[in-house]
Amino acid sequence: METKFSGNPGQLIQRIARMSNRWLEPRLQEMDLAVAQVPVFGALQQRGPMSQRELATLLHVEQPTMAQLLNRMERDGLIARKPDPKDGRSSLISLTPRALKRSEAARNILMEGRQISLQGFTKAEVETLQQLLQRMLDNMEEELNK
Repeated sequence: METKFSGNPGQLIQRIARMSNRWLEPRLQEMDLAVAQVPVFGALQQRGPMSQRELATLLHVEQPTMAQLLNRMERDGLIARKPDPKDGRSSLISLTPRALKRSEAARNILMEGRQISLQGFTKAEVETLQQLLQRMLDNMEEELNK
């Protein structure tokens, strides 16, 4: 019989994130994608072309980390960079047709993982969970922005 893990909310959230990544990683690898790329896919699909700085800020990722991730994605043909007409020193990043083809399959994998993790929850429980997690996130962002 498996021993149940108990801990404070932060520990539980970290454990859920690690387990989710362990589940997600091999499924994305089959499509030559990485877990770290998923937020970039989502941001560019929702908001359209963005600069590296905008992506790093939006996704709360350090600039050097974002630069490395985008370089790998560009090497793999998943993003394209075009000069920003508003700022000659910057580029706008967008998803390539190759990335868009993979995004539907990746979205389906994410939805499957979501269904698995929320199995047995009512719609009201899911909404409450989202509200509580958003409050925790807002609290931490507020503290970090002081």
